[in-house]
Amino acid sequence: MARIGLILSPGFADWEYAFIAGTASPFYGIDVRFFAFAPGQIHSQGGLAVTIDSNLQQCLDWKPDVVVVIGGMVWERAEAPDIRDFLHASRSSGATIAGICGGTLALARAGLLDKIPHTSNSANFLQENAAGYEGHGFYRNSPIAVVADRIITAPGPAPVSFTCAVFEGAGLSSESISQFRSMLAAEHK
Repeated sequence: MARIGLILSPGFADWEYAFIAGTASPFYGIDVRFFAFAPGQIHSQGGLAVTIDSNLQQCLDWKPDVVVVIGGMVWERAEAPDIRDFLHASRSSGATIAGICGGTLALARAGLLDKIPHTSNSANFLQENAAGYEGHGFYRNSPIAVVADRIITAPGPAPVSFTCAVFEGAGLSSESISQFRSMLAAEHK
């Protein structure tokens, strides 16, 4: 069974993980688990209180196929957690690494975006909020997720394409991904 590890931080963005968490397991048989820097209760941007029982080391030990860093305003702050070692260890273990919105800042700080095509909320967002980011020339101004070399990035308003890319990274069939995308796009026709 494929595994997706969702990394939540205080003030995580409610809409960025919802499609993954709400559909992966019940509809596609993908095992989804939640992890945090430190176990305990945290609140989402919308005020949802959640209790996370597992830390990043437990995520590494579980060996997910995809590690997903969910955005939140904590990533824009000077005291943002440094998860560089965790991300590199996950990648070395074979995991695809994904970041959406503020979560892309964690990937940028870890140097994972320095040499591959990627996107985020904007080029300035990365330059102003990710010390050490050197991937300016590889930035793509894309409204949808960008996938390159087992790295997935997306701006905050792209949870559907991000979810599709994460599902692809977890090995879900292209037929199922296409069906998922079509279902969520139906209201826009």
